[in-house]
Amino acid sequence: MPIKVNAVVWYRIVNPMASVLEVKNIDTAVIQVALTTLRTGIGQHSLDEVLKEQEAVANIIQGKIDAVTEPWGVKVVRVEMKNVEIPQSMQRVMAQEAEALREKRARIIKAQAEFEAAEQLRKASEIIMQNPAGLELRRMQMITEVGAEQNTMTIIMMPSEFVAMAKNLGGLNKPSAS
Repeated sequence: MPIKVNAVVWYRIVNPMASVLEVKNIDTAVIQVALTTLRTGIGQHSLDEVLKEQEAVANIIQGKIDAVTEPWGVKVVRVEMKNVEIPQSMQRVMAQEAEALREKRARIIKAQAEFEAAEQLRKASEIIMQNPAGLELRRMQMITEVGAEQNTMTIIMMPSEFVAMAKNLGGLNKPSAS
């Protein structure tokens, strides 16, 4: 698909004698060299490079134009790409590609977060395995959090060792016969 590039070339005549003797019409000659160099120069770069690195591409084109016009007594001072117009169909394709890249980055970030969470859970489980009472404390903390959500009913499952321990502790609270 063709793209439209508007560019401006600034030049000055540094050798008036050569500019008159070497070419018939210096302005037309510089314009023609600039057009063909711009066309071939843009064609040698990807669209992404042309859009993102306009100044660098313009500098390359400036050097090529200057090399041709130097024997004519002309010095190209600057080349500036004013506007790069892309067809609507290509703009849609580029927008879809950008959206796909954003989605890919989001998935990578989410996967990294999941990986880090899993790593933290693994470390926590290693710590809890060293002290099983820590697991019970964590479970009680979770029960407290569930209860804070104002649920109508909470079912708590406890290991039989915990119930047996509670019964033994309950025996300490019985009134003593003295």
